[in-house]
Amino acid sequence: MANRKTNEPTEATPDGAVRLHVYMARCGVASRRKCEEIISQRRVSVNGSVVTRQGVLVGPDDAVTLAGRRIYPVRHLVYLVLHKPQGFLCSNHDPEGRSLAIDLIKPIYQQRLFHVGRLDYLSSGLILFTNDGEFARTVSHPSTRIEKEYLVETKKPVDREFLEAYKRGIVIEGERYRLKEYELVSPHTVRLVLEEGKNREIRNVFTNRNIAVKRVHRVRIGCITIKGLPPARFRQLTDREVKWFLDRPGKGAKDGRRD
Repeated sequence: MANRKTNEPTEATPDGAVRLHVYMARCGVASRRKCEEIISQRRVSVNGSVVTRQGVLVGPDDAVTLAGRRIYPVRHLVYLVLHKPQGFLCSNHDPEGRSLAIDLIKPIYQQRLFHVGRLDYLSSGLILFTNDGEFARTVSHPSTRIEKEYLVETKKPVDREFLEAYKRGIVIEGERYRLKEYELVSPHTVRLVLEEGKNREIRNVFTNRNIAVKRVHRVRIGCITIKGLPPARFRQLTDREVKWFLDRPGKGAKDGRRD
C-alpha cells in the first residue's frame, strides 16, 4: 500500500495510485466527500490494515475493503434522473419507515446507486442518481456553478424587495444564502435559480421572512429539465447530457471542496 500523504492533484500518479477516497468513489461507494467521512469512521481497510487518516494512496494491486467487504472500481456506470414525488426521502434507509426515492429505481437497477445532492421529504422534482463518484462530485461542487431551478408556491404573496435582498445575499444563523435569478410568475408563485443550493435553503430563507411555503418543485438541473418526465418515473441520461456535466469549467477544484 502506498501510504504517503500528498498535496498532488487527486488524479492517478504515474504508477496508477490514487487517493483512497477517490478510489472509493470510483467503486460507486458514494461521493468523494462522503467517502472521506466513511474513512474517518475507520470502516475502511487497505491490505488488511484499518485506515486512520485521509490522503492515503492506493494502487491497482491494493485490496480495499469496506466493513470487511472488498470493493472494486465500477465497470458499468449508471446515470439516472428521477422525478421525485413529494413524500419520498432521499436516503438509502429511514428508521421511521418512510418511502425512499431509491425504491422507485430499484425494480430496474439493483446495483448500489446514490443520489447527487438531495430534495427534502416534502419537496418534489428532479434528482440525479449514479454509481459514479467522480460525476457526483462534479455536479455537486460549487466551483462548477451548475444551476438548479425551482418553482416555489407560497401561502402569502412574495414581494420583489425580498427577492432582490435574496439575490444580494441573506445571512441566517451565520449561513449565507444567495439567489442567482428569479421570476415572479404570480403573487404566490416564483421561479428561482440557485447555483449552490444548500440544505433546505429555500424553506429556510422563506421561513425567515415569515413566508409559508406550500410547494418546492425542482424543474431543472443544468441542461436537464423535467419536461416529459412524469412523477415517480426516471430515465437514463444521454451521453451528451453526461458529457455536459463532466465538461463543466471549474471541475477539479481541490481546496474547500464540497461534495
